[in-house]
Amino acid sequence: MVLPRFSRALATGVAVAALALGTLTTSSAVAAPADDAPAGDVSVQTTVRPSLVLDRDFPDPDVSKFGNTYYAYATNQGKNLPWASAPDPDGPWTFQSTDALPTLGAWAKTGRTWAPDVSRRADGKYLLYYTAWHNASGRQCIGAALADSPGGPFAPVGSEPLICPLGDGGAIDASSFVDSDGTRYILWKNDGNAIGATTWIHVQRVAADGITFQGGATQVLRNDRADEAGIIEAPVVTKVDGKYVLFYSAGPYSTNSYGTNYAVAGSITGPYTKAFRFLMTTDSLDGAVAGPGGADVLRDSGGDKLIFHGHRDAGGRGMYVADLGWAGSNPVVRGSRVRYEAERGTLNNCSVRENAAGASDGKVVAYIDHADSSVDIGAIYVPTSGSYTLHVGYANGSAETASHTVTVNGTSAGSISYPITGWDNWQQAGKDITLQAGWNTIRLGKGTAFTELDYIEVA
Repeated sequence: MVLPRFSRALATGVAVAALALGTLTTSSAVAAPADDAPAGDVSVQTTVRPSLVLDRDFPDPDVSKFGNTYYAYATNQGKNLPWASAPDPDGPWTFQSTDALPTLGAWAKTGRTWAPDVSRRADGKYLLYYTAWHNASGRQCIGAALADSPGGPFAPVGSEPLICPLGDGGAIDASSFVDSDGTRYILWKNDGNAIGATTWIHVQRVAADGITFQGGATQVLRNDRADEAGIIEAPVVTKVDGKYVLFYSAGPYSTNSYGTNYAVAGSITGPYTKAFRFLMTTDSLDGAVAGPGGADVLRDSGGDKLIFHGHRDAGGRGMYVADLGWAGSNPVVRGSRVRYEAERGTLNNCSVRENAAGASDGKVVAYIDHADSSVDIGAIYVPTSGSYTLHVGYANGSAETASHTVTVNGTSAGSISYPITGWDNWQQAGKDITLQAGWNTIRLGKGTAFTELDYIEVA
């Protein structure tokens, strides 16, 4: 017989039967998406997911606003430099018929022109970095090209690659960054994955022309985490709240394990600290986008956006756009879950239980047993106002369905229900809530029966 972990109500055969039948046995299951919705019914969720704005094969999108028009460039698909334009980052996007880079540099051959980056120089010229197949070695290297307009045609600069460290596997995935003092940099990856060597993200200072190096390159990130599967790539940096935020992709790009993470530093050359959890994965987006990566940041007066690709059912990788906000210097993508550990909240007449088997970070909040028991989880940041889904990690060892009251920013938002799971069998329950742009506080208070809290996630 399963007994409650603490002296509350005695468990009954109802709880035992539920566990014996295998009900709610996996930690990733969603026990109740909403108070009155059947388990697994995602149709009732009101989380705003990223938008598929270009439903065609358009990998590694690079997006910038030049004048009053937004321009997007992608890895080659029949053209050296496919491109599209739109009046707004959310579209409608028009795929253009021309090749913005009709001729590659003399050092390159066609077929593998990847990961473009287009920026405007101080002299009004448009500078393109592109990755291409190096004729002499068969490796990938980085070239440059210039144009008088963002739609090209871009003309290659020089007869040799701009960056081509063949001993380190070559170079791919260049991106440009201009600091607040006007100093220009290029970021890139040595393609160590091509030769079984260490992969690094590099930062290199360049002159105002974007092609004249100043000093040497600095290695700032490497592929050193198990969840990266040995692969990091697609670096893009922006500056927020005085910090440098470096977005990167990790994992095999052809799989749903591909995702986007970020690292933060006080200097453009580091040291950078990687975020503990990925910013976007297939799971954090609840499968709404598969393999979200190749991301670019659009800092825009109408609201910041993250632009990235994801696998399409029809094949290839389409271009997605999501709202982007900043919790200090930490990015938040609307539609991608952000986790907050319950034990780090403000506790009232309840306490933390450590060494909780199977729980996130091994700690949970227990003894939410009294009329005045509650957990306040503040510093919840969302980029835009509207509907979000609150996901609660819980275990219910009571003899009946339990609940907590939900308060959002001091206003009652009803309650959330937790089906029986047994203690230390961590599941999720969900509830739609309305949040305001910026910072929010969610309170979970004593409802019916007894439940321990592991974490909340907001998306």
